[in-house]
Amino acid sequence: MSAVPASIAEPHVMTTYGRLPIALSHGRGCRVWDTAGREYLDGLGGIAVNTLGHAHPKFVPALQEQIATLIHCSNYYHVPGQEALAAKLVELSGLTNVFFCSTGLEANEAALKLARKFGHDKGIERPEIIVYEKAFHGRSIATLSATGNPKVQAGFGPLVEGFIRVPMNDLAAVEAAVRDNPNVVAVFLETIQGEGGINAARWDYLKSLRALCDERDLLLMLDEVQCGIGRTGKWFAHQWAGIQPDVMPLAKGLGSGVPIGAVVCGPRAAKIFQPGNHGTTFGGNPLSMRAGIETLRIMEEDGLMENAATVGAHLTAGLRRELEGVAGVTEVRGYGLMIGIELDRPCGEILTRAMDAGLLLSVTADRVVRLVPPLILTAAEADEIVAILCPIIKTFLAA
Repeated sequence: MSAVPASIAEPHVMTTYGRLPIALSHGRGCRVWDTAGREYLDGLGGIAVNTLGHAHPKFVPALQEQIATLIHCSNYYHVPGQEALAAKLVELSGLTNVFFCSTGLEANEAALKLARKFGHDKGIERPEIIVYEKAFHGRSIATLSATGNPKVQAGFGPLVEGFIRVPMNDLAAVEAAVRDNPNVVAVFLETIQGEGGINAARWDYLKSLRALCDERDLLLMLDEVQCGIGRTGKWFAHQWAGIQPDVMPLAKGLGSGVPIGAVVCGPRAAKIFQPGNHGTTFGGNPLSMRAGIETLRIMEEDGLMENAATVGAHLTAGLRRELEGVAGVTEVRGYGLMIGIELDRPCGEILTRAMDAGLLLSVTADRVVRLVPPLILTAAEADEIVAILCPIIKTFLAA
């Protein structure tokens, strides 16, 4: 195991992360190197953030040009890049308007505010929002309250009220919640739960939610912070179901590493916020807008959405082939380059074992090995992931 150099084991940084004992110095493509010069294959992509990998030859000069021109200017003024990126997101989503912020948490917080304002505008004094078991929407007090993980909520009560929690893919539970609670104004879920263990909403379930929200005049709000931006082989994961949400928070992969968040809205939600209702200091600055514009442009030019679908299917097939019938492997779930390998026991130590073998990944929901690599991953690199990871899983389960 690598040792953390004394120069980076800084006692002045709060201990909010259980870090692995390495520090990364640079990267290229799907490879990164630590400060000791050791190379790793990046199967984590900054947790689904580094869409274009590292040091992309088209992305870097565009950002260098923008940094030399204008990084930040405040939302007191028009930012041309905001309209350019918003127009592209509207084109790709079929929705109508966009609010820009800096993180997925902020995008989800804005969605919750939209839902409450939507309810108040209809005369509902105490709006309620349907949320989900195993969900993760962020760590602010409001998004933490919407999150379905008691472990991350512990120690931060009292939580924000106004949430009704239901199981994923249980339409009857949603129908009952709406029937029994006249103050319900929105249904809020991740199209594919990331931190919850790569759990997808069934496509027929999403269609039923869309119909229910239309019938009851509710907002359908789909958190695509982790599963959006081409990761599943379509621009947004809900497009597999052939529906459109009213509100769609985005972040992570939209800026390829530059902090950016967005809330993309359809007609039912696009005009809810008026001047003074919401805002941000850093959101929508020229640098983050350029990062978003260039990310989407390069994705289209290089066919990265299609690559996510084909290489993701290749990687998932390889994992299933090697792990089929292995005692302790519960399921291999794959949606493009968003893949979870669920085991029958907690497996956090696989994180360190994979790192020692030269592969970066994560373990989420205690028992799910998560792979969310850059969308530039090649079939050969996918084979390398299989060759490194599967023996580690087999050895771990055999112990």
